[in-house]
Amino acid sequence: MSFKVHLSENQILNLGKNVSQLLVVKREDRIHPHISGNKYRKLKYNIEQASADGKQTLLTFGGAFSNHILALAAVGKEFGFETIGIIRGEELADQVDKNPTLKFAKSCGMRFKFVSREAFRNKTSDDFIQNLKNEFGDFYLIPEGGTNTLAIKGCEEILIKEDADFDYVCCSVGTGGTISGLINAAKPHQKILGFPALKGDFLQEEISNFATNLNWELITDYHFGGYAKITTELISFINQFKIDYGVPLDPVYTGKLMYGVLDLLKKGYFPEHSKILIIHTGGLQGILGMNDLLKKKQWPLIS
Repeated sequence: MSFKVHLSENQILNLGKNVSQLLVVKREDRIHPHISGNKYRKLKYNIEQASADGKQTLLTFGGAFSNHILALAAVGKEFGFETIGIIRGEELADQVDKNPTLKFAKSCGMRFKFVSREAFRNKTSDDFIQNLKNEFGDFYLIPEGGTNTLAIKGCEEILIKEDADFDYVCCSVGTGGTISGLINAAKPHQKILGFPALKGDFLQEEISNFATNLNWELITDYHFGGYAKITTELISFINQFKIDYGVPLDPVYTGKLMYGVLDLLKKGYFPEHSKILIIHTGGLQGILGMNDLLKKKQWPLIS
């Protein structure tokens, strides 16, 4: 993608004199206002391929507050593609203007098809895809979350030569695309730690399908109940982290990642004098939608 982006920058966290480890955040969230972090990385080569194939329409899948849906809609507007979002949850059809993610995607020109959760689970089946082709015509298909071989290629570019000095590289994990790219790009001495936002160990197999190295581990203790689940403890942590370091975190991915890394640091997981790079994958747009839910619960909001 040839539009203007900002290079990500590494931000050192000052953890005090008694901490021997070096913690640095790679601010991928600053790449672009709407197509930021791993979404830019995953879409970069997919959009190039869609253009090379002469496709005029991009179709993908996502939930109510999907970072991927919002980013793809922004890409469509930027480059003149028609975009179609297959959205999980029929009840959302009449709530688009109340949902900040879907409202923004609509403003970019994205068309929606709302399907039941049961139907959504079949989104990769041949029959499901063929029915979409019958309804929408020819399109370039991008999976939910954007993860495919071209997305992995893009995520391999997150690490640059200046990052070779780090011992650990940490990232949040959704569909497994970002961590797979990091695994493939890492140096032999580096270990990649993934912090899943979802429950379950199914991601091991998904990542193994794309990853070419064995220098990785999933830390599964910090999902806070599962995908998009949140606690008041996590809210407090996210807000305090922004006050302490000036780095905003989202509640679905990077908030849990950062909580996990700092908790492991306290527990002595990282050897002394380790150099730890934490990948900020963006996703900050999801804060608005989460705050709407928190208001209904009368919980504290994310600043």
